[in-house]
Amino acid sequence: MAEVGLLEVDDVAKTFGGLKALSGITLSVAAGEAVGLVGPNGAGKTTLFNCLLGLLRPDTGRVCFDGRDLARLPIYRRARLGIGRTFQRLELFAEMSPSQHLLVAERARAGTGGLGQDLLNRGGPSGEERRRVARMCELLGLVEVADTPAHALTLGQGRLVELGRALMTEPKLVMLDEPSSGLDRRETAALAGMLDRVRAESGVAVLLVEHDLEMVQRVVSRLCVLHFGRLIADGPVAAVLADPAVREAYLGQAS
Repeated sequence: MAEVGLLEVDDVAKTFGGLKALSGITLSVAAGEAVGLVGPNGAGKTTLFNCLLGLLRPDTGRVCFDGRDLARLPIYRRARLGIGRTFQRLELFAEMSPSQHLLVAERARAGTGGLGQDLLNRGGPSGEERRRVARMCELLGLVEVADTPAHALTLGQGRLVELGRALMTEPKLVMLDEPSSGLDRRETAALAGMLDRVRAESGVAVLLVEHDLEMVQRVVSRLCVLHFGRLIADGPVAAVLADPAVREAYLGQAS
């Protein structure tokens, strides 16, 4: 576990009725670090993600970000502190282009313009806004489709738009929820390579919830494994995947 955490999760528990979805989860993500959060279906990954984002409130324990306790902070205030996210289900406006999505995110970061104007395309971008949007399109390889409506993009391109939208807010940590969902092997490999490039250029920390272990191994340096709401392993990827308890729980292989 990292010694100094940008994100610190301390003894977090969550119960639904009589079901313990999370039991005493303690983990951290350091500044600039890439951490994977994996586990079989029902392990508690989504519940933990939602507790970190503010969609759920833990029954016990603390979640701190950049030294600040996040208790009772709504989602938008957590975002302003520097937490970005993407969604498992693609969440894009069908008629808006990648450039327009990125422009809206840039204006949210800067506190300029109005959402209504942005969605109606009535607020002309400034030179600085154009520069920042173009730079993100270049970074993510979206230049050729920058003005293409989202409904005409491939799923892989849509995932990159979501990633770009999160990065436009200049987060310290980006939380990725199953980013390879629906992608083929080639698209997944391309997304993993893009995440490596983004991290190298921006220094953003990553918390990745993902089922595709091949992608996880390419992107993260440390792996946390949940099983029945408990953290059963936390350490370097190779060591964790070789752990007999992890192989039995996650890979379905007995030790």
